Amino acid sequence: MSDAGYDERPRPRQRIGPVVVIATIAFLVGLGLMVFAIRNTPGWLSGMTPAEQQRPVAAAPAQATPAPAPTPAIDTVTLATREAALGAQLSALEARAATINADSAAAAARAARAEGILVAFAARRALDRGVGLGYLEEQVRQRFGATIPRETNTIIQAARAPVTIEDLRIGLDAAQPTLLAGDSDWWAGIGSELRNLVVIHRAGTPSPLPADRVARARRMLDAGNVEAALGEIARLPGAAQAQNWTAAAQRYVDAHRALDTLEAAAITGAVAQPAGAYR
Repeated sequence: MSDAGYDERPRPRQRIGPVVVIATIAFLVGLGLMVFAIRNTPGWLSGMTPAEQQRPVAAAPAQATPAPAPTPAIDTVTLATREAALGAQLSALEARAATINADSAAAAARAARAEGILVAFAARRALDRGVGLGYLEEQVRQRFGATIPRETNTIIQAARAPVTIEDLRIGLDAAQPTLLAGDSDWWAGIGSELRNLVVIHRAGTPSPLPADRVARARRMLDAGNVEAALGEIARLPGAAQAQNWTAAAQRYVDAHRALDTLEAAAITGAVAQPAGAYR
């Protein structure tokens, strides 16, 4: 039996689940469309229309070029001071260069003088040894030929036929009989012998006898005084017959006088500088 107040018909099922599913799907689809629209239309959020979005973007205005800074005024006092300092430095450099040039010239002159002295001494040594000048002949000509040509030529000619003290000593011994014999005339010879028997001269003066003159000439040669020995031999009676010895002695005297002149010129610096030296 059924109760009169009780409805036994089946109640309809609630359909909430499908509705929720459909709503979720619709939300997801809308969300995807929104993401797609945002990615493909960047001006959507900024409120720009599609026409405005297609307009070219104007270039950003260039920044204004800053105006050049004003040139500071030139200080004339500072400029004048700098010019004076530069002028002083240039003057100091010029003075230093002049000093260097003067020192170089003085050094070159001293070197030329020293070399001239060496050449003159070497030429004397060669003549004293009785040998030729060799390579010194050109040096003597270059350094002394322009200033003292006569003495230079005398030395060069003497060196080609050198005469030594030993040569003169040997020649004097060989020429002594001729020097003492005198004139070949027998009457003049007798007169000379008679005059030599008694010789009167002042005390302290050399003996005028020919034998004594020869002895003195020999001592003078040993001392190297050829000029004095030549003077003694020239007073002998047979000097005219001993011209070979007197000529050799005269060449020796002339050559050594020229050497003295060369040495004096070298010491005083009166020598020519060879071409191309000290450059």
